[in-house]
Amino acid sequence: MKVLVIGSGGREHAIADAFSRSSKINAIIVSPGNAGIAQEYRCEKLGEFSAILDFCHQEAVDLVFIGPEQPIQEGLSDYLREHEIKVLAPSRLAARLETSKFFAKQIMFQHQVPTAKYVLISDQDQAADIIADFNYPVVLKADGLAAGKGVIICSDELEAKKACADLFGQSAGKTGILAEEYLSGWEVSLFAFCDGQRYLTSLFAQDHKQLYEQDQGPNTGGMGAICPVPQAEEYRSEIETQILEPVLKAMNELGCPYQGILYLGLMITNQGPKVIEFNCRLGDPETQVLLPLLKTDFLEICLAIIEHRLPDIKLEWEEQTAITVVLAAPGYPGKYKKGIAIDVPKLKSKVFFAGVQNSESGLISSGGRVLAVMNKADTLKQARASVYQDIEAIRFADKVYRKDIGQRTNLLK
Repeated sequence: MKVLVIGSGGREHAIADAFSRSSKINAIIVSPGNAGIAQEYRCEKLGEFSAILDFCHQEAVDLVFIGPEQPIQEGLSDYLREHEIKVLAPSRLAARLETSKFFAKQIMFQHQVPTAKYVLISDQDQAADIIADFNYPVVLKADGLAAGKGVIICSDELEAKKACADLFGQSAGKTGILAEEYLSGWEVSLFAFCDGQRYLTSLFAQDHKQLYEQDQGPNTGGMGAICPVPQAEEYRSEIETQILEPVLKAMNELGCPYQGILYLGLMITNQGPKVIEFNCRLGDPETQVLLPLLKTDFLEICLAIIEHRLPDIKLEWEEQTAITVVLAAPGYPGKYKKGIAIDVPKLKSKVFFAGVQNSESGLISSGGRVLAVMNKADTLKQARASVYQDIEAIRFADKVYRKDIGQRTNLLK
C-alpha cells in the first residue's frame, strides 16, 4: 500500500516512521515535509486540494493521513472523502471540538463534562467588564486555532487587559476569547482512536508546554513529552465514561460523528480529571513519544477507524518509557532566529525534524521548534540520560531546550 502524510513537522516525521513499521506499506510520501524528513522519506509540495487529489490518483495512494489541524479546518478531509479517497482525519464539523473552543465548551456544559468554568468575551469593549469579575489567576484562550500560542495565564487584571488586546489582535481571536477559571493540578494527555461509534484509548503522555524549566515562561507548542504516565492510569475509566463517551455521543446527536483521532488535554485536579482542551488530531510533541511505543500495526488502526471496525483491533505497546526533548531556535515562541546551521551526528536517539531546510552547507533552521530528540528505554531515568547525552552531541548554535523534561512529580498542589 501507498500512504500520503500531510504535514511538515516532527509529528508528521513520527507518523511516517510509524507507518514504515507496517509490512503492508511499500511507499510513504510526506507533503510538504521538510529537508530533514526528506533524508528518510519522499517529500512532495502539493499545495491546493485539487493538487493533492490529482496526486492521489496519479500515484495510486491508498490512504491519506492528515497531521495538522489547519487543513482539517479548511475541509481537506471532507474533500478527499467526497472523491472516494481513504483519509484518516475527522470531518470539518467534527473538528470544531478543536477549531472552536467555544463550541467545545458548549458541548461539555450541555453534557456535564468536567471542565473549567468560562465566559466568552466577544469583543474588546466587553473585556474590561468581564475580566474585572474573575478571580485570579485567569486563563485567556483565543477561540480559534492559534498553533499552540493562543493561551495566556494572567495573574492580575492589568495582565488580563493586555492579554485580551494581544489575543484580539491575532486571527485566532477574531471570533472571541474564552476567559476560564484557572485549574490547579497536573496535566496529562490521552488519545482516542474513534470510528464514529466506538473508541480505543492510548497510553497516557505528558507534554511540557512552558518554555523554561520548572514550567516557567510563556506557553509554546510543546518543549518535550514523556510516555507513559503511570500516575494517570487510575483515572482512565473515569475519563472514558465521564468525558470521552458523552462527547462522542453528543457529536453523533449533532449529525457529525467523530471519526479519527481525538486528543484529550486533561488536568488532574483534587476534584478529578477535567478537560483543558480537545484537539482533532495527534498532538505534537506527544506523537513523538506515543507512536514509538506502539506495537500494533498503525496502518491497521487507521483502516479500522475508516472502515468502522475498531473492535477488530487490539492496541499493544512496548513496555518501555519514551522521552522527547524539543530543540528550539533562540527567540521562540516570539520572533526567532533562522538560518542556524545544524549538524546531527549518528546518535542512539531518534531525531524527528520540524523547522529545517537545506542550504549549500547542509541543514539550517527555518522554524521555531527545529527538531525533537527521542529515546526510549526500560526506565525513564535511562531514557533521559541517553536523550540528553545525544542532545549535547548535536551542533546547533544557541539551541534552546528544557533540561527537566520528565522530572515532574505529578502531585496535586
